[in-house]
Amino acid sequence: MHRLEMKGLEKSAIPGFMWCLKSCLLNNPDIDQLQASQRLQSFGWEDFNLDYHTMQLAMANFEAEQ
Repeated sequence: MHRLEMKGLEKSAIPGFMWCLKSCLLNNPDIDQLQASQRLQSFGWEDFNLDYHTMQLAMANFEAEQ
């Protein structure tokens, strides 16, 4: 969450962003960072640039939830 805030996301927007990213990963577990970033942009997150490290941290977070 701290990394997302440092990348410019408002704290209140982070749960929605994480839900969208999780949806991308659940729909296509083999999605790469570029594809996930494009998909997030189609969900309306065009101002956020998903980098590889952030995606890996999010994936680890989702796995820890399970």
